[in-house]
Amino acid sequence: MRSFIGIGVAAALAATSASAFCGFYVAGGGAELFNNATQVVLMRNGTRTVLSMQNSYQGPPEDFAMVIPVPVVLQKENVKTLSRGVFDKIDKLSAPRLVEYWEQDPCYQPEYERAERSAKKSMAMPMAAPAPGRMDLDDRVTVEAQFDVGEYEIVVLSAEDAMGLERWLKKNGYNIPSGAEPLFRPYIQQGMKFFVARVNAKKVTFVDGQARLSPLRFFYDSEKFELPVRLGLINAKDKQDLIIHVLARGQRYEVANKPNVTIPTNIDLVPSTKNEFGPFYASLFDKTQAKAGGAVVTEYAWDANSCDPCPTPALSMGDLLAFGIDVIDGASTAALEPAIEVKNLSELPQQEQQYVAQGVNNLKQQSLMRQMRNVNWRGFVVTRLHARYDKKSLGEDLVFRAAPPIAGGREFLANGSTLEQGAVPYGTNQFQGRYAIRYPWEGPVACSNPVRGRWGGNPNGGRGRPEPLQNSAFVPRNKDLGGFVESPVAELGVKGKKKTAGTPVNVK
Repeated sequence: MRSFIGIGVAAALAATSASAFCGFYVAGGGAELFNNATQVVLMRNGTRTVLSMQNSYQGPPEDFAMVIPVPVVLQKENVKTLSRGVFDKIDKLSAPRLVEYWEQDPCYQPEYERAERSAKKSMAMPMAAPAPGRMDLDDRVTVEAQFDVGEYEIVVLSAEDAMGLERWLKKNGYNIPSGAEPLFRPYIQQGMKFFVARVNAKKVTFVDGQARLSPLRFFYDSEKFELPVRLGLINAKDKQDLIIHVLARGQRYEVANKPNVTIPTNIDLVPSTKNEFGPFYASLFDKTQAKAGGAVVTEYAWDANSCDPCPTPALSMGDLLAFGIDVIDGASTAALEPAIEVKNLSELPQQEQQYVAQGVNNLKQQSLMRQMRNVNWRGFVVTRLHARYDKKSLGEDLVFRAAPPIAGGREFLANGSTLEQGAVPYGTNQFQGRYAIRYPWEGPVACSNPVRGRWGGNPNGGRGRPEPLQNSAFVPRNKDLGGFVESPVAELGVKGKKKTAGTPVNVK
């Protein structure tokens, strides 16, 4: 067995000073580590969960490890590394977005009136048996599996009692923070294992003191669909932000053991908010969560293969393969990665280049198309859930449940005259946090029957993509929400500064 000397532990998921996740980090020599930029994507089908996470940590460039509770013993075929680009893409796709609209010439007379856009319609492999373990008789800890993946050196542990696990980790070089043993105990009582991914700093690039780690993906089968986050509070200092993306066919998810609320959407903002979109959203989020008693906030629920408006292209088959449909559908990962060498990426067909860049690499076009026919990648829904909490307010691990489809945040008219507000039941999931700056028409109005409130692109320069808000945990907080909004925020009782000129007409 390898010696894990000089490693130590902290926790994970997009935060201020430390963020929350289903494990914690350990640093050598008593040094403190703070996670500050972690994302998690959960793909779920039946009893199978594929968990992908991207971590960064700030601290000294020594070896460190992640300790994560998992329901089963993971083997090497259950674990792989991914490209960082897929995480940035899903984050941009689902993030709260700022759009800009310009009022069109009130005297413009089109040859025909555009009909209102119709709503878009979206329409187990058994786990391998664990290898015989080696038990530490003093601490009653068993090494169930051990293997390398990328820069990670992985062991999977089981333990008979929390005190023994804590002793074993300390004996093997882990500088466990105080207070770990009580948090280990409920996981051990549930029969859970501990996935320990050690990182060799010699294989990692550090930028301004932050490690750029390869995203890590693993999958398992379990009746429970949950994310164990309590261990992440060991190193928590202040409020932590937790952002979870759930990918599932035709299904939105919410949290089963905490209150749920949707973010207020379709709010018109004063033009100066263009430079303060982050502080505006932080204020909106904090007030929404506080009013709902610390609820988990749904920020996005939409078909993964579409978006409107789109801050980035929708998820492709390559993205979904990276996040797990190869194992969700029972396909063999190895079958998607034939051992052929590609020296010049530009020589490949464009579609195949996309797959190579996203980790499903080196496929011949004929093999690629065959695999595409065998994998059903349509109909996935992206749900984005956002929680913000501290040691006192989290309470317990997060358990997920299926939820009915909702819509909201679209440039659609309710009752034929005003934009829809809030989230409403709908046949398919089309909900997003969308916020608009509208510029009224300032030119001449030289006609007898002007039509106000037709909104579209900038007549002087087209229409750019919406601006997604990323890293919202790091923006200034506690700003006055009322200073940002033109239209009222009914859910929070906030009055708008003024009403934008004209009645909105659905021009997109």
